[in-house]
Amino acid sequence: MSLTVENLTVYYQTLKGVVQALEDATFSLDDGEIMGLAGESGCGKTTLGTSLIQLSGRMRYIKGKLALDGQELPIWDNTAMNDFRYKKVSLIPQYAMSAMNPTRKIGMLTRELIEAKKVDFNQVLPELKRRLELVELPEKVLNMYPIELSGGMKQRMVMVLSTLLNPSLLIADEITSALDVSTQKAVMEMLGEFRDRKYVKSMMIITHDISVLYQIADSIMVMYAGQLSEKAAAETIIREPRHPYTKMLIAALPKIGVRYSEQVLSGIPGKPPLLLDPPAGCRFRERCPAAFGKCLQAPPFKEVQKDHFVACWKEFERHA
Repeated sequence: MSLTVENLTVYYQTLKGVVQALEDATFSLDDGEIMGLAGESGCGKTTLGTSLIQLSGRMRYIKGKLALDGQELPIWDNTAMNDFRYKKVSLIPQYAMSAMNPTRKIGMLTRELIEAKKVDFNQVLPELKRRLELVELPEKVLNMYPIELSGGMKQRMVMVLSTLLNPSLLIADEITSALDVSTQKAVMEMLGEFRDRKYVKSMMIITHDISVLYQIADSIMVMYAGQLSEKAAAETIIREPRHPYTKMLIAALPKIGVRYSEQVLSGIPGKPPLLLDPPAGCRFRERCPAAFGKCLQAPPFKEVQKDHFVACWKEFERHA
């Protein structure tokens, strides 16, 4: 088992109050697994991903444990986590194309990053050149400023930087959102190549676009309003979703060959709750067509079939 997360709860402190952004997240990733993390904007995807490597100034660790390759990571301690970042867990951040220092040439900022982790840059330079070739970037980019690279080139460069020290876990946050369709496909294929070459052991890809995840992910985990809703193999999530929210999310996806002048594309009525004051119980119940009295209690996230986890009282009744 590469990653295990137990009851991870993270809030945000804002001027309006405490935002309950992530509640009791419990899940795991196997060695070699690429897991997609999906859900509506504001559901807590980025909060979950970021909390596995670094809590920002506004984020408050409430409770929970994280173990990577059997070793507990001190995610509540920003300084202590410095020993694990890039070496054990690494992040391709949202808006990664703006992640590189614009005042440094790429070779220099790479050297500074590597040496900050107490690694000899000259030792990793041959591997750096090999990986540039793998992502189809010329070696001369090391003598260029980030502004001289296209969006797709910047994204690939950040991928190389984030994986150069072979972290066990790579978290990729919305890395295709600003790219055209052909570049999206190329970037996803490169991520798969990084896993296959064992540059990383396991991977979490965060996006609101389930169709992108279906191309590469082994499994997909769905979030709603700060809580986990469902996790299963990618094919199962697409073909046999169990949670009402997942079902409605999949039903809202456009299908190839369907004329929507003849068939109306379905949506999810209502809107997500405000996490400053979320409702008791299942946070999807006010929009859920299957809600009943027990949904006033928060359902656990548990396995209903092998490797298929759901947080839904109706589903538990079906498998009782």
